[in-house]
Amino acid sequence: MGSLTVFTQVVDFLAKKKVTLVAVSKTQSNQAIIERYDLGQRIFGENRVQELLTKYDTLPKDILWHQIGHLQTNKVKFIAPFVSLIHAGDRLHLLQKINSEAHKVGRIIDVLIQAKVAQEDTKHGFSPHELVDKMLLSEIAALPYIRICGLMGMASFTSNKEQVRQEMKTLRDLFTDIQNSNLFGDSFDTLSMGMSGDYKIAIEEGSTMVRVGSLIF
Repeated sequence: MGSLTVFTQVVDFLAKKKVTLVAVSKTQSNQAIIERYDLGQRIFGENRVQELLTKYDTLPKDILWHQIGHLQTNKVKFIAPFVSLIHAGDRLHLLQKINSEAHKVGRIIDVLIQAKVAQEDTKHGFSPHELVDKMLLSEIAALPYIRICGLMGMASFTSNKEQVRQEMKTLRDLFTDIQNSNLFGDSFDTLSMGMSGDYKIAIEEGSTMVRVGSLIF
């Protein structure tokens, strides 16, 4: 089965579930992106700033670019003028830097807080313990040039589907608790979890946005 056929099937499935697809286009050619753009996809995700900048310069300007990877503070200034959503708001200093760079370019930048629910040292994010700290959340909410739109997280890379599901439940519960606190208002409505190997479990556990790459490319 061709990748474009799989892409169409995934898009149709997600549309029925009312879940947003971020097509993870890192390392993919402009041609591959345009093929999916021509089929209606407008949200693409990149994890390397330099690659994102090159694609932003050369591809259609109505693409909504999401920064999905671990982001260095010294790279924020390059994407601040145009990035649609930053998924990996994984530390307070980074959120403060995004706020500062957004102010400089006269924008309010949409950001997801990254939560670390996986049992892997390679994953980044605030711990569940940190995300129940109302003082921390209030400090984040007070940053005027970023809009916190929800949470992002990744489950462990494992064949143990029950572990994946439990980690996603933890993320969903954190999301629900923060949403119910109303600290971030109505903008806090996105739960970004689920990738090529586990997006269906993620949807079952309440994901509203999935980041799918290898499966659809």
